[in-house]
Amino acid sequence: MSRIDLLYLTLGITLLTGGVVDLLWTTLWVEGGAGPLTSRLMARTWQTLRRIGGEHPRVLSLSGPLILVGGLTLWITLLWVGWTLIFASAESALIDTRGAGPISWIERFYFSGYTIFTLGNGDFAPRDGVWQIATVLATANGMLFVTLSVTYVLSVLDAVTQKRSFASNVSGLGTQSETVVRTSWNGEEFRGLDLPLNTFTSQLNTLTANHKAYPILHYFFSGQRKQAPTLSITILDEALTLLRFGVPEHHRLSEAILKNSRSSVENYLETLNEAFITPAARTPPAPDLASLREADIPTVTDDEFARSLDRLDDRRRRLLGLIEADARQWPSVERT
Repeated sequence: MSRIDLLYLTLGITLLTGGVVDLLWTTLWVEGGAGPLTSRLMARTWQTLRRIGGEHPRVLSLSGPLILVGGLTLWITLLWVGWTLIFASAESALIDTRGAGPISWIERFYFSGYTIFTLGNGDFAPRDGVWQIATVLATANGMLFVTLSVTYVLSVLDAVTQKRSFASNVSGLGTQSETVVRTSWNGEEFRGLDLPLNTFTSQLNTLTANHKAYPILHYFFSGQRKQAPTLSITILDEALTLLRFGVPEHHRLSEAILKNSRSSVENYLETLNEAFITPAARTPPAPDLASLREADIPTVTDDEFARSLDRLDDRRRRLLGLIEADARQWPSVERT
C-alpha cells in the first residue's frame, strides 16, 4: 500500500472512531454526560447564540433544536467521510458493476452513503475479501447510528416535556419564594405543602437523572418564564430556605420533608459541571423576611437568618450561576 493510501486509511479510521466513540458516549453512557465532541458543540452553539441574540428569548430558544440537529449532523459527517476515506484508501476497493471505468471520489462517497443508510443500491460492489467485510461493518455501523439516534432524539424530547412540566407545577404555587411560603400559611401553621413538595422532589429527581443522561437538556431554553426550570428550581430552593431557616423550629414543616426536598436540589446542582456552569462570583439577594412578617408569619431574627445564609453561600452562588448561564435574572431582582 502506498503512502497516500495509508494516509487515507489512517484518517478514515480516526474520523470513524471519533464519531462512533462520541455517539456511544453521548447516547449510552448515562453517567458520562455528552461525548467530547458533542460537549464542545453544545457550549459553542450556546455561546454563539448568546452573542448574536443577547437575551432575546426567541433566539435562545433555538439553542436546543440547533444543538440536537448539529450533533446528529456531526455524527453523520464523521461516519460518512470516515468510510469514504477508508474505501478510497485502495484504488481497487470497489467495482463498478456498470463497467464505466475508474471510480471517482463522488462515487466512493455515494457508495459509502447508501451502504451506511442501508439503501441497498447495486451500482457498485466491494472487491472480494477484506472490502466485503468492510462493507458489512459499514452497514452495521449505519444501523447502529440510526437506531441510537432515533432513540436518543425521542428520549431527549420526552425529557424536555418533563422538564417544562416540573417548572409549570412549581410556578403554579408562586413566582417568588416568599409567595410560595405565604400561600401555604393558614394563620397558625404551614399546611398543604407536604404533597406538592413530595411531588416536586420526585419530579426533580427524574429531571436530575435526565440531565445526567442528556446534558443537552441544559440548552433547551424556554421563552416563557413559568416554564423555565432554572427559575423554578431557584424559587423552590429559596422557599425551602425560608421554611427551614427563616421560621422558628416549632412552626416548620416536617424535617424529613424539608431535608429530602433540599437534597433533591443539591443533587440537581451537581449536574451543572456537565454544562460547564460555575458558581457566580457574587452572592444573590437574600429572601425577604419582611414579606413574611407582613402576612403575620413568625420568623427568626434578621441576624440569625443572615448567619444561616452565610452557611448556604456556596449553594446559593451555584443557583445564581445557573440563573445567569440561562440568560435570566434572580427572581427577586426580576420582581424589583
